[in-house]
Amino acid sequence: MKCILMNKNTEVAVMDYNEVLHGFDRVYEIIDIDYAPLILKNYYEEERDELFFLNKLDEWFRGRGIPSWRDKLDLLLHRLNISAAGELLDKAFGLSLSDQYWIKPYDLDISYDEVNFFDNDFDYSEFMEASLSLNSKTIVKEEALKTPNNTTDGMLKKAWIIDDGVRYLLKGGYKNEVLQPFNEALASEISRRLGFECVPYTLDTYKDTVVSKCPCFINKDTELITAYQIRNNMKRNDNEEDYEDYVKALEEHGIVNAREKVENMFILDFIIMNEDRHLNNFGIIRDVNSLKWVDVCPIFDNGMALNIPYYDEDEMIISGNGRFFYEVKPFDEIIKVVKDIKRIDISKLDGVVEWFEELLHKYQHITNMSNTRINRICIILNKQINKLKDIIKNSQ
Repeated sequence: MKCILMNKNTEVAVMDYNEVLHGFDRVYEIIDIDYAPLILKNYYEEERDELFFLNKLDEWFRGRGIPSWRDKLDLLLHRLNISAAGELLDKAFGLSLSDQYWIKPYDLDISYDEVNFFDNDFDYSEFMEASLSLNSKTIVKEEALKTPNNTTDGMLKKAWIIDDGVRYLLKGGYKNEVLQPFNEALASEISRRLGFECVPYTLDTYKDTVVSKCPCFINKDTELITAYQIRNNMKRNDNEEDYEDYVKALEEHGIVNAREKVENMFILDFIIMNEDRHLNNFGIIRDVNSLKWVDVCPIFDNGMALNIPYYDEDEMIISGNGRFFYEVKPFDEIIKVVKDIKRIDISKLDGVVEWFEELLHKYQHITNMSNTRINRICIILNKQINKLKDIIKNSQ
């Protein structure tokens, strides 16, 4: 199928799409590479080779789909009545709620305004049931697959919904773990108190599970560009220079207070011991019309925190490592990149441990989390806050 890669209503490239393999066979023409996804633009300008661009285009598009490591993916595919997640990319032009790219059939007279999910409602109830319910027997109808849920990434079960006109993302826990949604709510509360820009997560319940709920922070005129895309064509140093190069790139594109905003993310990660700050869950927001880099994106995706993989009912093992660009480093080392830690008023976190403990107990009848575990989670949180207090007190 001959088609056009679009950025809103701007034509980027003309390609041939293989509807059997769910990928691209040929690039006929590059029309406007500036409006391509940043990572594809960088690849093209580096190589100036259309075959290389074709391979990277195919890789990028497949990467928009639900990944193979999604929790209970086989069950989800059964409920969606499809054999592979890649099939979903054909259902709604490859549209997303993270950017404005879509695949337009070459001879179809249709505009972005008619199909995008920011302006146009979508049926989400069946997909939400298939994705989030533990005991659903729903087999989703074909019409219900025309949603932005086809292009969600990550390992957690999730679903986009519409609530009073607002697009919200619901996320559950991983396998039998139930703490992730609570960690998201905690991250939002800590950020609110400290004045960090963070996606506002709240808790909700869907049938038999607790989920986190957050509004979409992208609109129809912006896109999320991840740190991975920004760093992709930059020299890899495997040390703090990667961080410095990233901050420099943001500053050169006019982002105000870029360093401080990235520092805030690492301060939050230190407090909650978030070990999964990979290059695809932070980045910047870009205006898709002017291509101007607008701001650092608000902090999001904080679920893998407070020792989730290391918890044992009989023993409290504390892991002190997080991700720092391409490195895995102790949190005590990562926090050293903050140049002025004294700017943090740690007293604003007084009472947050008690707040979190109350939240965990509030949903205990659903999560079945033991009192012992709740107590130990709060001990870890309190320990990290006190450690940060000492770092601030002893800083020069």
